[in-house]
Amino acid sequence: MTPVRYLLWLLRLRPWLALGAALFGALWLVPGALLPLVVGQAIDTGIAAGDGGALLWLTALVVGIGLTQAACGGALEFLSRGMWMHGAGTTQRMVSEHTARLGASLHPQVNTGDVMGVSSSDVDIIGDVYEVLGRLVGSVLAFLVVGVTLMLRSPLLGTVALVGVPLAALGMAPLLAPLHRRQETQRERLAEVNGIGSDIVSGLRILRGIGGERRFLDRFRTASQRVRGAGVEVARSDSWLAGAEVLLPGLVTVTITWLGARLAVQGTLSVGELVAFYGASAFLVIPVSLTTQAAHTITGGVVSARKACGILRLRPLLPEPDSPVPLPAGPLELHDSAAGFTAVAGKLTVIDARSGAEALARRLARFAEPAPPGRVLVSGVPADRVVVAELRRRVVYAHNQDIWFSGILREQVSPDRGSTVDIETALTAADAEDIVRGLPAGLDERIGERGREISGGQRQRLNLARALAVDADVLVLDEPTSAVDAHTEARITERVAALRRGRTTVVFSQSPLWMNVADEAVRLVPEEEPCS
Repeated sequence: MTPVRYLLWLLRLRPWLALGAALFGALWLVPGALLPLVVGQAIDTGIAAGDGGALLWLTALVVGIGLTQAACGGALEFLSRGMWMHGAGTTQRMVSEHTARLGASLHPQVNTGDVMGVSSSDVDIIGDVYEVLGRLVGSVLAFLVVGVTLMLRSPLLGTVALVGVPLAALGMAPLLAPLHRRQETQRERLAEVNGIGSDIVSGLRILRGIGGERRFLDRFRTASQRVRGAGVEVARSDSWLAGAEVLLPGLVTVTITWLGARLAVQGTLSVGELVAFYGASAFLVIPVSLTTQAAHTITGGVVSARKACGILRLRPLLPEPDSPVPLPAGPLELHDSAAGFTAVAGKLTVIDARSGAEALARRLARFAEPAPPGRVLVSGVPADRVVVAELRRRVVYAHNQDIWFSGILREQVSPDRGSTVDIETALTAADAEDIVRGLPAGLDERIGERGREISGGQRQRLNLARALAVDADVLVLDEPTSAVDAHTEARITERVAALRRGRTTVVFSQSPLWMNVADEAVRLVPEEEPCS
């Protein structure tokens, strides 16, 4: 879907909201277009002609126009904010749901900064597109009303207004293309600095450990300066556009005022008509300015929609099977033909892999495909013939560096689906009860993003508890106790072996404590390493 089609598709989702904004946009601005004409009539009929009744009636009409504008302006603001929430909220929801569906397929295809940029700033800009639509419709209608009225009063002045103002608007068009390009550049620079910032935050402890803060600070500063430079270029285009918004329509107003004054001197126009023409021509600056602002906003919205559509066009790297095969009930067996490895159903298998452990673990859980002719079988069923959702439910891969989101600890550990393993049992098996006891609110404690309030070893034990609470038919654990001491590890290995008895468990670890409790112990030797 192209960015323009995406924006139009969002508009069709809320047609009544869009029509309401357009209606009140017209009711807000069109009365203002008629106001100079009413004032001019009041001067001619009420003041010059000395008709007090007409003056009183026209004064009441001016007040009525003001009240109408105030009421319709409030309704327009309400509907415009609703339009903004629709555009921004729908885009945010679609991007969030799509990235969740992509799962592990997201990271290899797009930078973290691009996703952050769409979620943090692009959704706001897309919302702005819909917020200005009501004012845009009102501006167009107000311009037409003023132009037609001026044509009926004076063909010369009406022609100048109807021709001059559109020419003034077209004169600003060449400024939009450079602005568009510079906004694209700024958006790319911003995504780059977001990505660098995310990398620095995620690896801050490592950077401090190796003394790399200064180097990454320099990288971040350089990227920030590029963003600043791109922002200056955008501001330069904005300033030229803002100046043109005043200058070009202003020239039209000056021309109409000059011609109107000459016609008034010649007696062709009355004083009231001159005031009406001047007020109407000055008013035309408002719809032109609003139209230019809308064009500017829509230009930025197309840029942001292109970024959002880029993410929405991403597809999972692992395709769904055309003819899916269901997995059998009960414990499952895993077999990887590339490594010649088999995890026996219902047993705890510990793999001592000096290299390639993560690659094998990802293949077993089908987060990666083995190179042909290799294949992964799940109880004799090829993994690529199983629906991914079923495979994720039955075969769970837990890495010791899995990310924690900000939230309540109970919700972080407890699985969303039904499980026969309760939270307390999972915490006990992972030897993590002391962590919960040490938190002020216990399981109701709010843990920050990536679990920075707790140590690496504590976070690893909570990761293990979360994996055990899922109670999957097959659980693949990658170095689940690498950050804990030997005594704690001994308790964990015994408890996990007891809890997972009768279910298939694969543990990648070089620890002898895991080997002691294993039903099957396997050592995978890479081809380039000689067998001993």
